[in-house]
Amino acid sequence: MSVEAVIAAAAGFLGERITTNDALRDHHSHGQDTQTPVMPDAVAFVESTDEACRLMALCHAEHVPVVPWGAGTSLEGHVTPVRGGITLDLSRMNRVLDVSQADMDCRVEAGVTQEQLNTYLRDVGLFFPVDPGTSVCTIGGMSATRASGTNAVRYGTMRDNVLGLSVVMPDGRPIRTGGRVRKSSSGYDLTRLFVGSEGTLGIITEIQLRLWGIPEAVSSATCQFRTLQDAVETVIAILQLGIPVARIELLDDVQMAACIAYSKLQGLNVLPTLFFEFHGTPAGVAEQAGQAEEIAAGYNGLGFAWATEPAERAKLWEARHDALWACLAWKPGHKGIATDAIVPISRLSEAILGAKQDITDSGLTAPIVGHVGDGNFHTVIMVPPEPDGMARAWALDKKIVARALALGGSCSGEHGVGIGKREFLEQEHGAEALSVMHAVKQALDPRGVMNPGKIFLNS
Repeated sequence: MSVEAVIAAAAGFLGERITTNDALRDHHSHGQDTQTPVMPDAVAFVESTDEACRLMALCHAEHVPVVPWGAGTSLEGHVTPVRGGITLDLSRMNRVLDVSQADMDCRVEAGVTQEQLNTYLRDVGLFFPVDPGTSVCTIGGMSATRASGTNAVRYGTMRDNVLGLSVVMPDGRPIRTGGRVRKSSSGYDLTRLFVGSEGTLGIITEIQLRLWGIPEAVSSATCQFRTLQDAVETVIAILQLGIPVARIELLDDVQMAACIAYSKLQGLNVLPTLFFEFHGTPAGVAEQAGQAEEIAAGYNGLGFAWATEPAERAKLWEARHDALWACLAWKPGHKGIATDAIVPISRLSEAILGAKQDITDSGLTAPIVGHVGDGNFHTVIMVPPEPDGMARAWALDKKIVARALALGGSCSGEHGVGIGKREFLEQEHGAEALSVMHAVKQALDPRGVMNPGKIFLNS
């Protein structure tokens, strides 16, 4: 049976939902990255775990590669089908299956988006706090890449908020991992094995999530600084004092210039800026904000500008989430490589100021923006439309990541490995740990059909 025969067999239960249409294949040939696009042989739109199992069993039997697809927002080439085969699109599995207000948890299908879930939850006084750079990310994709976002400093990442999963194994067997309890001491933690596996070990079809109560009071503020170092040192001091800030985001002067132009931010200057958000009771929010403002003043902060109305807060955080699009609009004709790295909080100043110097030395434009509350920062490297533009940009990317690793950090705080970060895995984890990862992959996916070419070099 060839890939063509697999397609024909799958049409028996998927009908027109498995397609070789060129436009759909092209759409599924890449994510939001600069990796070379590769078209799959076909795209399959599944609507249930059972359909995913049946399709996976067909592909496994004939060694046909399968690439899971959520919304296509990945930034490291996770969804590029480098070996062809079938792209398994889960976007139609978009039902919220169950919500327990009493237990503060829910179960959703993999194609549910973060925005869709929070809209659904609003009337029961709960919310799901993990918020990557775009609200159209699917919960399945966020789980597969171990995503985080602006709220991670207070609410954690997908690793902390996924309680259990339904997973289709490479041979088509369905399994359930974890459950609804907040902790368990029984057996291997298969949930955390699949969270962050980037579709290389199985297909996540359902997710059990921890939910949180919508805070009684929310207040946001910005604080601008004359120097990038003062802004970063403010973050370090706030975190080391244990002030429970919900979000702390850093935008350097270059990123602020792009955001002011794109998002029409009023009253802000082209200076390094911190965006804050505080959650809790009215008294608690006031106390947290007062402490943070006092620390910022000690590092020459130019005063807090408050956004207390919901519309004001929404505009502020929308501008932060639109940072990549602001960069692309600011530099017409350029492409953007959105890289990320993370370091221990105590090394954040060295990492960011070092990255700033690397950018200056490269001669490229590369705004810095980050979830600095957990040591994670992003560099949007603008690739000029020149013959050597991409090579120069990748050289800068590697230099920034190498410094983060040298400072005891990680090559990725939330984007994942995909294709773009594979070369750093051994440096970060060591050869022996990498060999264990290879052994896990081999044990669960001996035919190498699950998202080949990702995470490991030469896979």
